[in-house]
Amino acid sequence: MQTKIKVWDLPVRIFHWGMIALLGGLWWTADAGEMEWHQVLAYCLMVFIIFRLVWGVVGSDTARFSQFIKHPKTVLGYLKHTKQQGVSASIGHNPLGGYMVVALIALVTLQLSTGLFSTDEIFTEGPLYSFVSSEIGASMSWLHKKIFYVMLGFAAVHLLAVIFHGMKGDKLVRPMLSGYKQVPGKPDVELTFKPLLMALVLLLAVGGVVTNYLIWPIINML
Repeated sequence: MQTKIKVWDLPVRIFHWGMIALLGGLWWTADAGEMEWHQVLAYCLMVFIIFRLVWGVVGSDTARFSQFIKHPKTVLGYLKHTKQQGVSASIGHNPLGGYMVVALIALVTLQLSTGLFSTDEIFTEGPLYSFVSSEIGASMSWLHKKIFYVMLGFAAVHLLAVIFHGMKGDKLVRPMLSGYKQVPGKPDVELTFKPLLMALVLLLAVGGVVTNYLIWPIINML
């Protein structure tokens, strides 16, 4: 018997798909030399990341880091169980997937941070580039470019894991679109979801700060 339950709130789903769209836009603008728009998209992604970090503390149950960041022993136990009995459906992120979420957020945060001190050595400089030496700026620019390839590697592993789970019957894409998931039996768990208004207020607050101090100055230069 399958039971349909809600596992993802709207803020988490918007963050997930929005981050994919923004990363794609950042890659295109960098490749096309549209650095002003590259910066604007980077600041939009910064809003998403800051929001997600806060939502991971005060948000809905399945959004909270405390719900899916498990002790390494738990992750090893999950891997052993999966090897012996196959993939089983998880409510929220499974123990291994939780580590992937943290890794991707950390990489994107590092990418954004290095971008603040980077330069394309032609027209565009990060807002904090002038506060560091040229040597540090060059190092940050180098890191900013290289981290992107590390992110691609992690994203590829994540995609392969999603495909593998889907082949084994644990559908992950559809729940991230609809918010609901079919799980075996009747789960003995009660999830709490925070009001959408709370997420909206938080997003507007973060967005207001970033827009006022970072995005508008760039847009005014376009």
